[in-house]
Amino acid sequence: MALMITDECINCDVCEPECPNEAIFLGPEIYQIYPDKCTECVGHFDEPQCVQVCPVACIPVNPARVEDRETLWQKYRRLTGEAKG
Repeated sequence: MALMITDECINCDVCEPECPNEAIFLGPEIYQIYPDKCTECVGHFDEPQCVQVCPVACIPVNPARVEDRETLWQKYRRLTGEAKG
């Protein structure tokens, strides 16, 4: 599953530096998440770091990008160059 940032975002700037995959960026109005880079911190941490620091709880799972844990691991391996070849 990739996460998403809802329009409740207050642009507090705390989530972006917490993302180990650099998936969070400032969009035209609020922060957004590149779903192809979001692993929900699988491979890095036990919990999504952006969710942990968000003061307004505006980072849910993106219902359009539901992925199981194995898929997230594969994405992590691809992003970090650890893909099996």
